[in-house]
Amino acid sequence: MESVTFRNPDMAWHIAADIHLPPAFDADKRYPTIVSIHPFGSCKEQTSGSVYGKALAAQGYVVIAFDASYQGASGGSPRWIESPSQRVEDVSHVIDHAVTLPFVDADRIGVIGVCGGGGYALNAAMTEKRIKAVVGITPVNLGRLFREGFSGFDPLGTLTAMAAQRSAEARGAELQVNELLPASLEAARENGMTERDVYEATDYYKTPRGQATGGATRMVFSHAQKTLSWDAFAFAETLMTQPMMVVLGQKVGAFGAYRDGMEIYGRAMASKDRQLVELEDWSHYDLYDREEPVGLALEKIVPFFRKHLGEEDVSAAEAA
Repeated sequence: MESVTFRNPDMAWHIAADIHLPPAFDADKRYPTIVSIHPFGSCKEQTSGSVYGKALAAQGYVVIAFDASYQGASGGSPRWIESPSQRVEDVSHVIDHAVTLPFVDADRIGVIGVCGGGGYALNAAMTEKRIKAVVGITPVNLGRLFREGFSGFDPLGTLTAMAAQRSAEARGAELQVNELLPASLEAARENGMTERDVYEATDYYKTPRGQATGGATRMVFSHAQKTLSWDAFAFAETLMTQPMMVVLGQKVGAFGAYRDGMEIYGRAMASKDRQLVELEDWSHYDLYDREEPVGLALEKIVPFFRKHLGEEDVSAAEAA
């Protein structure tokens, strides 16, 4: 694995990424490459890199797991902004960097994302046609989630509160940084926060199971207004043309990944190869890192990418 930072001329900050390389990597070869997008409130060292990044690299792909702008080791200020438009633009910036690397086959680039990252991956593919195949692992449409559960089903009231807070901060008040999860499993139980997704998210992010330094489950409240008007699946019927796979756990939770995954699968009628994978006995957060469901998911994902991205190009090495 190589850790890198890069920036584009139209960016005021850098993007940090881990490049996971295949076994017996040969810089004279050109490899199909997969961009891996982390969940909302996560970082590249968690499921996008340490689980799916490593697994796909072991199958012969170059995998670039990156930190979103304002998060992890990437730049951008203030910290902990969740901006869907920037998150999608980040994917294009990563691809911009990838196509400059001599070992990346620019004609065989795929994208995979987990949770909110799955929603971003699917959205990015609609307008970024350098992406040749896309996989959403338990994908969440973050705009829908913000308009519903994350705003207490009061999006207009939430926008009004965000407006007041942003004005206060412009006048010198401290940023309102919201913690998204209970501090521990014990705190979750004590406060009755035992709904499946909330409790399992706490088990992943707040215990040694999934904790990582860059995985701050925080969000600047005043800068999230645009999230409430964002829709990961807008124009999917027309613009989602690439091969697409959605992987879902059938144990449903409040964050709505099963619902969102079924929606995008149903709407993406223009996709050249539309596939749905449902795992009966598993939940949203099981698909982050649990060995059995991740293995079941990869049994479908790897052949899908093989079909649409193929194997590495050995012609350069053979010619040498």
